[in-house]
Amino acid sequence: MKEGAEAGQSGAVRLSALGRRAERPTIARLMNLALERRDVLSLAAGFTDSATLPMKEVREAVDLLASGLVGAEWLQYGMNQGRPELRQLLARRLAKGEPEIGAIGEMASRILVTNGSQQALYLAVQVLCDPGDIVLVDRPSYFVFLEMLSGLGVEARSIPTDGAGRIDQAALEGVLDRMALRGEMSRLKAVYFVSYFSNPSSRSLAEKEKNELAAALRGRGCLPAVIEDAAYRELYFESPHGARSVLTLPAWEDFPRLYLSTMTKSFATGMKLGFGYCTDALWLEKMLAVKGHHDFGTSNMAQAVAERVISNGTFDRHLSKMRTVYRRKMEALDEALETQGLRGLGWKWVRPKGGLYLWLRGPGGLATGLDSAFCRACLDHGVIYVPGELCFGDDAPVNDVRLSFGVLGEAELAEAARRFVSAARSMGAPGAGGGQATIG
Repeated sequence: MKEGAEAGQSGAVRLSALGRRAERPTIARLMNLALERRDVLSLAAGFTDSATLPMKEVREAVDLLASGLVGAEWLQYGMNQGRPELRQLLARRLAKGEPEIGAIGEMASRILVTNGSQQALYLAVQVLCDPGDIVLVDRPSYFVFLEMLSGLGVEARSIPTDGAGRIDQAALEGVLDRMALRGEMSRLKAVYFVSYFSNPSSRSLAEKEKNELAAALRGRGCLPAVIEDAAYRELYFESPHGARSVLTLPAWEDFPRLYLSTMTKSFATGMKLGFGYCTDALWLEKMLAVKGHHDFGTSNMAQAVAERVISNGTFDRHLSKMRTVYRRKMEALDEALETQGLRGLGWKWVRPKGGLYLWLRGPGGLATGLDSAFCRACLDHGVIYVPGELCFGDDAPVNDVRLSFGVLGEAELAEAARRFVSAARSMGAPGAGGGQATIG
């Protein structure tokens, strides 16, 4: 008798609870559609600008490494925590914006280098949370993180906001008080927010908002871990957002803190390099332990390239160029939507000051989800987007949309805007939506 039959499986694999919860990520479906459907212009997946990828800069770095002048260790396995020199360089970059963090050597010892900041997010939650635990998230929030929480069996609760999108302190205190009455505070393991030129809304949190969030938690005797996702902090158009991070705001000093950043959005996505700075020794130790089981070290070669481009100034020169490129692309999409008359159809948005996204709110009666008639109309018109309903931990509006201007050129962005507005116009009066659409 076969082993499966002996176990009563009839040849079928028996999945774990995690395996049963696992679903194909929406971002993978959107990315595949963008790559496979050449007739569709993608305003969905947050790809960066392929035309400006740093080919010359990376080639020069690899040529230097391959010359033998620095040895061949960069082609060998590296350290699980990340290359020491790279961690020193990342610590210096972090301290440049917030010098009061501490000594560079101590900072470097608290940094872990990961396969993009997405791996750091997964490690952070995996070692903090059990199924049934709760994470407070910004509103709206990074939908890939929300899907990750769902896959791990963790519940996302939105931090309340007011009509302008700012954290609503009174409403937040009400949420926390109701959690306390229901005996849920022991399940609150972490707070997560994208604080600079956010994905998806492009908003940046003010220090006042961060401080009030910390005060609301502290006032209830609750000091959960906090994850500040700063992936877009350096992608400002004119000037950086002035708010300090949780690493140096006194209101957060007693909380376990993990600050995340990445080189993928600001330099080259294919290098898949992110990093985290963790203030809590046990949290860092456990993340590194799990990371060791994942891969026992992020690509040593990619890290060696990163060292070269950071240390010789190439990274900052490229970043300066990309700020100009993304500002022009944002303006191209924004102006095309305006010119095509989208506001006249009841849509609203605010021009961002950094990041890769426009966050739109459609007319109140229009559904924009993956299964909406509007989504189908956009596909029929040859354009795709990220439905905003994916970006909320709870109580999701149905009429929001995230548009990415990262990958398309300015002329393509204008055409994508024309197609998007044509789809919006085809819906007629708000409230006429419905039907089913399928992506991927």
